[in-house]
Amino acid sequence: MKKIPDNAKKVFEGIIFDVYHWEQEMFDGTTSTFEAIKRLDSVTIIAVVEDKILINTEEQPGKDSFIALPGGRCDTGSLPLEDAKRELLEETGYVSDNWQEWFVSDPLQTAKIDWNNYFFIAKDCKKVAEQKLDSGEKIETKLLSLDEFIDFRHNPKSRNKDIFQILEKASESEEEKQKLKELLGITT
Repeated sequence: MKKIPDNAKKVFEGIIFDVYHWEQEMFDGTTSTFEAIKRLDSVTIIAVVEDKILINTEEQPGKDSFIALPGGRCDTGSLPLEDAKRELLEETGYVSDNWQEWFVSDPLQTAKIDWNNYFFIAKDCKKVAEQKLDSGEKIETKLLSLDEFIDFRHNPKSRNKDIFQILEKASESEEEKQKLKELLGITT
């Protein structure tokens, strides 16, 4: 859903966030200045390596460590799949020739921030290189079984809350777990 109208003017350009203003007609006929921010979209990858899911334990300066699926900002602006491929390779050293866009989420679900997160599934991942991390990243990769991945939602350091409901359903229903297994291409 588009949150910033075409007539909005960018009043501040930041490193991550841009601020937009526009005049909005009110119900009584007066106008008021509205404001919203836009940030670069992001990608999140569920990378499947021999029936296991790759997960990262990450550290960044000034933040507590966290656990997350590989991913990051969309630097291309309009090619999320290319950004997903780049992020997977940089953060993990893995590549895939078998990609599927899964869904797009609005991580904060607020009318004042325009930001989409593209979720991709990368099957048949192979390690081809060492990590190529930014100076502000420390990332340790780990492979989880499907059951461990489903339990990922309970770890207080877990990010990627957009998939927690899907993982919860898979934990409660064998049918939902089987659907997730098939979606990810897990055979064991």
